[in-house]
Amino acid sequence: MKPAHRKQARILALQALYAWLMSGNDIKQIELSIATTNDMTKVDLSYMQDILIGVTQDVQSLDKLYKPYLGRLPEELDPIEKSIMRLATVELRDRLDTPYKVVINEAIELAKTFGAEESHKFINGALDKAVKTLRKDERS
Repeated sequence: MKPAHRKQARILALQALYAWLMSGNDIKQIELSIATTNDMTKVDLSYMQDILIGVTQDVQSLDKLYKPYLGRLPEELDPIEKSIMRLATVELRDRLDTPYKVVINEAIELAKTFGAEESHKFINGALDKAVKTLRKDERS
């Protein structure tokens, strides 16, 4: 799959995770809504679905993976930052086919596009610390 298709998958996954966090609606309904309102021909749909399942199936365990690297409580994150941290943590934990540098860079780009003015710096710092645990074999 082309990198641009994965990039688009991340963007749509972020939108779905944000909608899920804000609305509490079923993730499958949100995914269906996104799929019917976007051109999905240039989206790695399988990748997007893997991210959504990875985040939503056990969010408490996922949050525990990145919590030590935040410097603040997960509850204090704005919804976009929280969604990006969850998305990137799932990629670092589950998608070993994607190099950690790509995961971090893509998360930074999502934060620059959708987050608050300085959130990309926060995301970068937290993920750079988290990767030392989540991808310790790749980092050595």
